[in-house]
Amino acid sequence: MEFSEADYHKKELSMTAGEANVYALAFMLPILLLYIPAYVLLWPEQFSMQHIGELVRTHRMVLYFSGLIGLGVFVVGAVVHELLHGFTWAIFCKNGLKSIRYGVHWKALTPYCHCTEVLPLKQYAMGGMMPGLVMGLLPALAGIVTGHFLLFLFGLFFSMAAAGDLLILWMLRHQRTTDLVQDHPEKIGCYVLTPV
Repeated sequence: MEFSEADYHKKELSMTAGEANVYALAFMLPILLLYIPAYVLLWPEQFSMQHIGELVRTHRMVLYFSGLIGLGVFVVGAVVHELLHGFTWAIFCKNGLKSIRYGVHWKALTPYCHCTEVLPLKQYAMGGMMPGLVMGLLPALAGIVTGHFLLFLFGLFFSMAAAGDLLILWMLRHQRTTDLVQDHPEKIGCYVLTPV
């Protein structure tokens, strides 16, 4: 996107990865309070001792390896989460995927996706919300509606994993639709460019 920085007032909305991890916890509680009661109310029979006992007997081998399976889902899911940010932003970037950078903030063990181009607020927000929508909300809702517990857990986990993205979107809540957003190259957050 072509623009002249002289035509905009620039302000920073950001925090360190460590700070973002702490603040993101505030978004996890509402997710838990919305998702879990909805599932339990619709599928209470899945939480009976008889049903749980049958699951343990039927899926004993899977339970033995549940830690490794969970770790694999977490690692692959973290990669897909960042790819969803990048692919969505790349759609709106003049240089496409060439404007997208990936990496890890090692001190906080937080993977990241960075867009090097300035985007309109709505387009930046779309890229910010995409992983939480695709990997979190939609699978969780499908799990709640169908009673598929593993699908529900997947959606619940990746909704909580998107809490940092929700934090950034929350930081942008007072911005105007005419504002532009530039992803911060080092911190969690962005620069907001408001027309003067």
